[in-house]
Amino acid sequence: MQKKDIGLATLVMTVGAIVAVMNPRFLSPINLANTANLIGLFGLFSIAEAFVIVTAGIELSIGSVIALIGVIFVDLIASFGVPWPVALAIVMVLSVTIGLLHGWLITRLKLQPFVVTLCGLLIYRGIARFYTRDGTAGFTFGSDFPMLEYLIAGRTAGVPHSVVAFLLVAVAAWFLLHRTVLGRHLFAVGKNPEATSFSGIDTTRVIIQAYVLCAFLTGISAVFFAMYTRSVQPSSHGNFYELYGIAAAVLGGFSLRGGEGSIIGVVLGVILLQVLQNLVNLLGIPSSLNFAVMGSVILAGVIADTQFSRYRDARRQAIAMAALEDGGKPQA
Repeated sequence: MQKKDIGLATLVMTVGAIVAVMNPRFLSPINLANTANLIGLFGLFSIAEAFVIVTAGIELSIGSVIALIGVIFVDLIASFGVPWPVALAIVMVLSVTIGLLHGWLITRLKLQPFVVTLCGLLIYRGIARFYTRDGTAGFTFGSDFPMLEYLIAGRTAGVPHSVVAFLLVAVAAWFLLHRTVLGRHLFAVGKNPEATSFSGIDTTRVIIQAYVLCAFLTGISAVFFAMYTRSVQPSSHGNFYELYGIAAAVLGGFSLRGGEGSIIGVVLGVILLQVLQNLVNLLGIPSSLNFAVMGSVILAGVIADTQFSRYRDARRQAIAMAALEDGGKPQA
């Protein structure tokens, strides 16, 4: 665990304690279970965003992809009677295809990630709205999918399965990012893509893999959200989720410049954001201020990251100068 992670964990516990003191309902079993469920739901696509940010990229279409995949998944099952495992396979293939498309446009056509994913945000949302004719995709009255509902929206010993999925994905993502060759390549591409390319690493392949991983995890998140809401309204479903993912990643130590970050930090960032939103709800503050809280958190995270980077660079320069001066002194 890095120093940033320890500091963030301390902040999470401090905020949690403050919330519990201000409103004891925070520690009620129902509230904790609901908060944990939301942590799991939002945590899945936050980790997805982190894989792109570490390469100095950005993914702005997460919310729209969640809406599009959710619409198609629900409609395949409810309207066309497709068995849910087949429907799941179809939407996951579609998610991976979206990731491949984004990676190809960024690496082969040399388009900016911001432009590609911003266009994706508009395109996928528009397709979802056109597909439903601005209606709502949902399950019909009396429809029952016990196995699907148990796996996605169920609980085991009171623990929501979204949390279980989030923890499993977090462990896998931690191992992939911090203990594998691909993880080292992702950090290297984000830190210095030109030097990484000169060292013999296929940066194009690495970047495409990052966007495919992001899209794959976003597809999983879309299925969880679809089963959580039981209906998908394309005009609003998933709105601003990409900002939430960016905020969690930035809080977790992922620099928007790329090359830095910790999966443990993302997990703590998701928890902190949900605790803050729970605080807003428990204190009766208008829910519209959730976006103000999120924006403030992103701003604070970026400012902290910038100041920390300046401090670290100044410290390195001071150490280098001290070593140079010591080396230039005559020996006694």
